[in-house]
Amino acid sequence: MQTTELERIAREIRIRDLQAVFEAGAGHIGGEMSAIDIMAALYFKVLKLWPDQPKHPDRDRFVLSKGHTACALYVTLAKRGFLPEEEISTFLKPHSRLNGHPNCNKVPGVETNTGPLGHGLPVAVGMAKAAKLTGASYHTYVLTGDGEMQEGSNWEAISSAAQFALDNLTLVIDHNRFQQGAALSETNNLAPFRTKLEAFGWEVLEIDGNNMSEVVDALQHRSTGRPCGIVAHTNKGHGISFMQDKVDWHHKVPNAEQYKIAMAELEEAL
Repeated sequence: MQTTELERIAREIRIRDLQAVFEAGAGHIGGEMSAIDIMAALYFKVLKLWPDQPKHPDRDRFVLSKGHTACALYVTLAKRGFLPEEEISTFLKPHSRLNGHPNCNKVPGVETNTGPLGHGLPVAVGMAKAAKLTGASYHTYVLTGDGEMQEGSNWEAISSAAQFALDNLTLVIDHNRFQQGAALSETNNLAPFRTKLEAFGWEVLEIDGNNMSEVVDALQHRSTGRPCGIVAHTNKGHGISFMQDKVDWHHKVPNAEQYKIAMAELEEAL
């Protein structure tokens, strides 16, 4: 699939995500918009998977560690054929399997439950280590937030991944510079991430995470003998002018007028 087609798919995912969050009256739209290019590239270009066989043993694994951006994952999974696209309209409704955080026991294509930050990367390290132990060929990808990297469990996992030479593991940090309630620079700012990951023995790529060609090239990169980290510089609320780089939009929901403006901007970009 060509870059232009992937960009079109990412814009369509953004539109459906915006609509779902608006209709549900809840969500984490800012961090979803920053990460959608990465998810689109993974599911429509990079990952080896079979939507009709979501537990196929040879499938690549993707762990959404920043589980609060579940709506973007659901829209991506639906567009890729893991669940009916019309089911997105049930997001956060009573008895819906599309909860605020992904559930691997309910939603096909979800590899592990996430929500408590700092859990996804350790689980992904376990998946990658299991592949090494069993001789499996699948590759494991994990997407974290940059604020989430403040969790000590992530750095224990980073150390372990280097120790085990997990070159079948790729970590993507969605570096949108904002977390809940504040800019990263105002809290426990661990950036720059590249030097820290390299100090642990990782190979590191640094990209524009909202540039599809750069995203695809980085995700397809393979290290030898060590895990790969991708520092993806993104924009919170990417694609919607009044949301971009605004901390309030971590989990704010647009009102009717804002929704019209945002939808018009996203549709104009198609």
